[in-house]
Amino acid sequence: MADASWITLYFQLTNVHILSKNVHLWWAFFYAIIPTFELNHKSNVMYTTVQFLHSWWAYLLVLIVVIATINALTGFFGNREYQPKDFRLALFALIVTHIQFLIGLILFFVSPNALGAIRNNGMGEVMKDSTMRLLAVEHPTIMILMVVLITIGYSKHKKKLVSKPKFKMLAIFYTLATVLMLSRIPWGQWF
Repeated sequence: MADASWITLYFQLTNVHILSKNVHLWWAFFYAIIPTFELNHKSNVMYTTVQFLHSWWAYLLVLIVVIATINALTGFFGNREYQPKDFRLALFALIVTHIQFLIGLILFFVSPNALGAIRNNGMGEVMKDSTMRLLAVEHPTIMILMVVLITIGYSKHKKKLVSKPKFKMLAIFYTLATVLMLSRIPWGQWF
């Protein structure tokens, strides 16, 4: 199906949708489009560009999230007043995290080490190999959880009216997110 033209693909998808009410058109389209990402990754400019962006943006992400976490912890334990700089730092951590998530999502679909490894080797083989499992399963899953924790922490802290609860929400959720993030960075490929 990877060699099919878009018109043929459209007719194949609509026929699948008409014949089986249980198969939604979106999932049929998603499953049909995945083979188009099977490219020669050594010459694939998109893959190398996205991987470069994802790797270098990660340095900024780690730096900002660690700084925001330390700021939240010192604000909570030091009984500081919540200032506009604290808000900006938490917001910047949220923005940097979401940008990294979007870059990582694109990378997941174009990388031979993520979805490509699952498609080429099967999920059973990926789970047996610790390096493939880290890149294809553990890293994406834990990083999605990290993004969720940072988003929840930021949202909950905005609803608090005084400094101590604001710092408490940021400290709890950003610390959990930082620990998860540092636990599943592929350190061997990063440096």
